[in-house]
Amino acid sequence: MELRVLTYFLTVASEKTISKAAEVLHLSQPTLSKQLKELEEELGVTLFTRGNRFITLTEDGIYLMNRGKEILSLVESTTTNLIKNEIISGRITIGGGETQAFEFLGRIFHDLRNDYPEIDIHLYSGNADDVLEKIDTGLLDFGLVIDPVEKQKYEYIRLPLIDSWGILVNNLHPLANLDKVQPKDIQRTPLLISNQSLVDNQLSEWLGGNMDHFNVIGTYNLLYNASLLVKENVASVLCIDGIVNTTNTNLTFVPFSPPLSANVNLVWKKDQFFSRASKEFLRMIKASL
Repeated sequence: MELRVLTYFLTVASEKTISKAAEVLHLSQPTLSKQLKELEEELGVTLFTRGNRFITLTEDGIYLMNRGKEILSLVESTTTNLIKNEIISGRITIGGGETQAFEFLGRIFHDLRNDYPEIDIHLYSGNADDVLEKIDTGLLDFGLVIDPVEKQKYEYIRLPLIDSWGILVNNLHPLANLDKVQPKDIQRTPLLISNQSLVDNQLSEWLGGNMDHFNVIGTYNLLYNASLLVKENVASVLCIDGIVNTTNTNLTFVPFSPPLSANVNLVWKKDQFFSRASKEFLRMIKASL
């Protein structure tokens, strides 16, 4: 499969019609249709269902669209990092969950961009499982992950930061009046917890080893949307402090007792061949510690 044809396919998927895609690509409709038909024959799948006005992606088409975007993004990143070799430029891609450690990285990026203004920074938000998968496939250079997380197959630096766990509650909830919460205080409270497997294990240990004794009504990936349910008093959320700004809101964060904290790590693939921009970023991180 040629990258050129993959670009054709993604344009058709975006425009939803062959005619509009042909205009965007400056191709004739018959030429574009022929390229798409040959792509389907090459892959042995049907990518589109052609309707009277619009085309609809099949399941195989949706899969190719999602992976195709990742492939072209990786090609663009690689190309960007190879050009202008006489100066330090290029793209740094970093993913991570929600943590205040990004403020620490922000100071590094500030100094890095002052020295090398042609460096681009691309951030991706996701939990540790998602971030590590993208590091494995080369879509991310670095990941910012919160313990506990399996790091044996990665290089990593433990950052001088600690995230603290607690519960985010609506101000109408009785827990909002407490300075700290213990496991026994939240047994009857409807809870949302992180869907990251190792985090669930950590929380389970803090809760006494048996999540079945608690009223867990669901999970969340990133905290912002979960906090909206807390605002509506649907549930309370077990989460890290400082991610959601509770000032002038109807939300309160109450820390755990005994405390539950987590280290934050910058990770990357072992034996990674970095661009000059990524090498300089890593050098500045190490120098700041």
